[in-house]
Amino acid sequence: MTTTADLWFHYGRIRAERDRAVPDTFRWSWTQDSGPGPEVLGDLGGRVIGDLGAGAARHAAHLATHHETGRVIAVDASPAQYAMATDLYGHLAPRLRLVRSDVVEHLHTMVGAYDVLYSVFGALDFTQPRKLLPAVCAALRPGGRLVFSTLAHYLSGAPGQPDVTAADVPARTPDGKATTMRRWVLQEHVWTKLLDEAGFTGISTDVLPLTGDVPRAADTLLVTAFRQAP
Repeated sequence: MTTTADLWFHYGRIRAERDRAVPDTFRWSWTQDSGPGPEVLGDLGGRVIGDLGAGAARHAAHLATHHETGRVIAVDASPAQYAMATDLYGHLAPRLRLVRSDVVEHLHTMVGAYDVLYSVFGALDFTQPRKLLPAVCAALRPGGRLVFSTLAHYLSGAPGQPDVTAADVPARTPDGKATTMRRWVLQEHVWTKLLDEAGFTGISTDVLPLTGDVPRAADTLLVTAFRQAP
């Protein structure tokens, strides 16, 4: 596996060239065309909200523009994704703050700072969960909410892992060479156990079925959990 600094260099680049608008909608599903929206995040009024693995920050831009949030912080480690997000939505500051950082490192600097943290096929998919989930829990205020969508199964149709095991999935280096990156595609009970171990309560899961005939797509696993209140 390569140690290339940025395996997200190409992701979303074509779309960014033709679509610079703040999205009117926010969806959790893989195809972004069905299922619940930001209401899953709860009351956002005046809240501090973090998008973990935000990419081009389209979901974060939607929240900052269309909801009465206190502040939305979009975090991504990729230099290319951070640059793209800054180009597209930097003008939304200060309600939208864009942060280029490893997500775990960022969360360690934000203990008790967030009301809501979420990920849409983002950092929860691509970060060792035993490192990430405790950091997420610590960064939430007591009673704070985590919501994330992830693959309910592999794009091939194979079931998710029955334990905390990552798979190597295809990726490209900035110069276009084929390589792989690690992705955690886990079964529901594995996520539930990990969240419980990290200090979460009120854990719930929901499978959002794939709609339409879409190649290399999957059902979505939507997970909600809360940091235990004292």
